[in-house]
Amino acid sequence: LLFLQRVLLLVASDVDALCACKILQALFQCDHVQYTLVPVSGWQELETAYLEHKDQFKYFVLINCGANVDLLEILQPEEDTFFFVCDSHRPINVVNVYNETQVKLLVKQDDDLDVPAYDDIFRDEEDEEEDSGNESDRSEPSEKHRRFEEDVIERTMKRRQKREWEARRQEILFDYEQYEYHGTSSAMMMFDLAWIMSKDLNDMLWWAIVGLTDQWVQDKITQMKYVTDIGILQRHVSRHNHRNEDEDNSLSIDCMRIAFEYDLRLALYQHWSLYESLCNTSYTSASLKLWSVQGQKRLQEFLADMGLPLKQVKQKFNSMDISLKENLREMIEESANKFGMKDLRVQTFSIHFGFKNKFLASDIVYATASLMENIEKEGPETDNFIKALDSLSRGNLDKLHQGLDLAKKQLRAIQQTVASCICTNLVISQGPFLYCSLMEGTPDVKLFSKPVSLCLLSKYLLKSFVCSTKNKRCKLLPLVMAAPMDVEQGTVIMVGIPPETESSDKKNFFGRAFEKAAESTNSRTLHNHFDMSIIELKTEDRSKFLDALISLLS
Repeated sequence: LLFLQRVLLLVASDVDALCACKILQALFQCDHVQYTLVPVSGWQELETAYLEHKDQFKYFVLINCGANVDLLEILQPEEDTFFFVCDSHRPINVVNVYNETQVKLLVKQDDDLDVPAYDDIFRDEEDEEEDSGNESDRSEPSEKHRRFEEDVIERTMKRRQKREWEARRQEILFDYEQYEYHGTSSAMMMFDLAWIMSKDLNDMLWWAIVGLTDQWVQDKITQMKYVTDIGILQRHVSRHNHRNEDEDNSLSIDCMRIAFEYDLRLALYQHWSLYESLCNTSYTSASLKLWSVQGQKRLQEFLADMGLPLKQVKQKFNSMDISLKENLREMIEESANKFGMKDLRVQTFSIHFGFKNKFLASDIVYATASLMENIEKEGPETDNFIKALDSLSRGNLDKLHQGLDLAKKQLRAIQQTVASCICTNLVISQGPFLYCSLMEGTPDVKLFSKPVSLCLLSKYLLKSFVCSTKNKRCKLLPLVMAAPMDVEQGTVIMVGIPPETESSDKKNFFGRAFEKAAESTNSRTLHNHFDMSIIELKTEDRSKFLDALISLLS
């Protein structure tokens, strides 16, 4: 990639970005490339980091940030500065796509970017120059007059064409930029790069799997895309992990083995009790409506249907009777089907470290995300970032276990908040969208000032609300959720998420809508997140902002 040059790595705060970063760090190590790593959680930090380092560095690698805005416009770099951007945010800004020299995008050949044609959005300056004043004036006055008239007509035509072209350009760009969505996971892109360079290792493959699983856990991609990408990774897994099964030491090889699993969609169940996992997994909790007395009754019936004694279900999964564990997945799936939970199993991968430690890819995602947004220790944000990054290395099992404990707390907090929002009717229909606002003083409200946690909460709440409401129209609406951000500064954090439907394409229109609503009301907002659908807003501007949003989307 970049020999003999120092590189600045700017990495966003999400699990997929961390995984991509781990793969790139391993590649840099192979090739002895010197680099400096700077975590950036939003545009402000990205700009600050760039300004601080632009004199020492000419090469910048941006992971999960930078693709969806005009980088050159924002950073105003010198001509000899180069940006390598690996970012799953879509749509990619058109200037980044067509800038051949300074911005290099790492995207898959078959990723359908739908970028508008160059000529539809860019005009060459030469076309603008009026072709006048180059003819001699020695002809007859009548001739002169006629030429002048032709000239005027030609200019008027040109202006009209330009106006039409401008209007068409605006329309094309609006269609292209209207929805925000996600492309292939950045960790998968980095793994692809490693594979092309024949430097791919099993560790890198595991990070690619975790990056993809992060997109699935955070609900950023469609089921179709997830299954397709799982298929791609499965081929790599069988290439890297084929061992003769009869070998005695099949597990001591490298002490690490990845396997494809068709496993339960129950959060952290192998590191928790089955009962806790059923209660705190969004899918089962929403399907059984566990916030109601009726739902708790259904849970008991569900457990009885499986024939699992309560004592077994409530103890740590590791301590359950082996005889019960053997056909557990099949038993649970069979009962789940009777209770209307047809998708309780999901294609995924597991990893074995040595003989004892087994983790599912989703376990790692929950643990890493919780370490990254840990609110228990006061200290600089970068500490959490480094801890989360470290927990992805297999030598750091203690950090990983710490992450799993935090993740359980987080999932419990989310479920309790969802239950209280539904039981106290905090989710209200505003016409074009549902709205829910957490009050200062709500339990765990500090956790939900963090973007990843707030997004997870919003998605879980919308799933549960759709299961609980009788109103057919409300089932099809998107959700806007607000939580206190900084009490002293009087700000709230707000996120918009698309409707929860089977056929959902996961495209989000709130980013553009938030911008327009803020503009039209002069609301004091901060669009600092790499996801455009997350904003910060002054509390006193909230009501006028929401009114504008309602009329904009009606």
